[in-house]
Amino acid sequence: MRKVAAPLVVYGKRGNADVLTAVDEAAARLGLHTGMALAQTRAMHPAIEALPEDAAADAALLDSIADWCLRYTPLVACDAPDGLLLDIGGCAHLYGGEQPLVADLGRRVARAGFAYRVAIAGTIGAAHAAARFGEPAAYAAGEEREIMSPLPLAALRLEPSTVASLARVGLKRIGDIIDLPRSPLTARFGAHLMRQFDRALGHEHEPLCPRLPVAPYVAEQRFHEPIAREEDVLGTVEKLAARLGVALERRGDGARRIELTLFRTDGAVRRIAAGTSRPLRDAADIRALFTERLAAMADAFDPGFGFDMARLAVVIAESCPPEQIGIGGEEEAGELVRLVDRLSARLGSQRVRRPIALDSHIPELAAATLPAQTAKADHGWDAFRRHRAEADLAPRPLRLLTRPEPIEALAEVPDGPPLRFRWRRALHDVISAEGPERIEGAWWSEQGGHPSGNLSSGSLARDYFRVEDGTGLRFWLYRAGLYRDLVRGDLPNAAPPSWFLHGTFA
Repeated sequence: MRKVAAPLVVYGKRGNADVLTAVDEAAARLGLHTGMALAQTRAMHPAIEALPEDAAADAALLDSIADWCLRYTPLVACDAPDGLLLDIGGCAHLYGGEQPLVADLGRRVARAGFAYRVAIAGTIGAAHAAARFGEPAAYAAGEEREIMSPLPLAALRLEPSTVASLARVGLKRIGDIIDLPRSPLTARFGAHLMRQFDRALGHEHEPLCPRLPVAPYVAEQRFHEPIAREEDVLGTVEKLAARLGVALERRGDGARRIELTLFRTDGAVRRIAAGTSRPLRDAADIRALFTERLAAMADAFDPGFGFDMARLAVVIAESCPPEQIGIGGEEEAGELVRLVDRLSARLGSQRVRRPIALDSHIPELAAATLPAQTAKADHGWDAFRRHRAEADLAPRPLRLLTRPEPIEALAEVPDGPPLRFRWRRALHDVISAEGPERIEGAWWSEQGGHPSGNLSSGSLARDYFRVEDGTGLRFWLYRAGLYRDLVRGDLPNAAPPSWFLHGTFA
């Protein structure tokens, strides 16, 4: 004999008491309802099964269902704790009309094991009221008065205290207040009552705030038979990218960030995004980006029983005017951009970086790195190189240490180059030296540009030397401070000059 499951209720803390927040059909047939105290419920039906609510898990489940509903429209909003709002204006014809769309949605939701109620109306308030308090159906715009009149005032999404106050004066249904004067109702029950009333009846517009920003360019493809092979997915990406390219070219735009959304037959959604270094609209290049993204995902890209719908959206678009190619090495520049995009897609945009010039004469503060796809063309490097060439300044090493490291150095002349120095426990004998190149400290800053951060060091000048040891290694090191300042006593609290190694040459 099959064991019959016990009625199930979910309870949560409201104030200082545990009350029911949800009941199943079996519990509802026993007369249980939301808002009842858990102690009273267990006293009436000791065999009831009660589970504590998990608000975080419920919200995550609602978000996942909302993602799945993106197959019908990009305008999806959550109506917590257990509802969704979909703006299907302009989308229903893709399914043959509103009724076929609702039928398809209901069939898929039921297959996933969820109970549902769906209503279509001309306003958010009317659809919400019909789905939760009335008869779920498709109502034409303009029928809001007929929909709302027989429903209780709670259908206006009012506070329970307001509904109770209205009931005390004999107003229980929306039809009871439709023809009443507005001023007395507003004065007694607040402006929120009439605002909700106007929104439900379409007298005031109520905006729908979608969970995700709406992409300016979207192309999608539905499949009669689900696809699962990676090659089929990439072929679909290229086909959709070609369609997007026509729209982008018509408006003179290019894609900077592209998102591929794949809808699995079991309701799961796979979302894959790729960025570009410059505005892009070539279908083959877009396919190459997602080839790298899918390769990077490996086992995380799980098609399950296949995808029955794919959507390619340009999330961020920028102006992309026509360019002349074939002169001045534009092809080489384009190949570099493609390489940056493919590496960023495979390794992650934060791991592929390029240097930018900053407005500082302190070497460790003169450059920084940004993700290669977000950095502009040169960020001052061209002007920086021209300035150094015109000033005939000494070259910089290819590798700078993150922070100058202290060394022990021995110099024959106090202000001369070192003869020998010890770095990381290794002793280096200098056989050749060039310099010095003097760089003054940042006297306007708190630390005076001193790597040790010693506030008493003041504005210390640096004398940089390029040195080579007996093994052929070349280093860039400097002395912080001058012996003459120590001898003259210009700085009462000055410490003896110290040596630091700042970089190495290739």
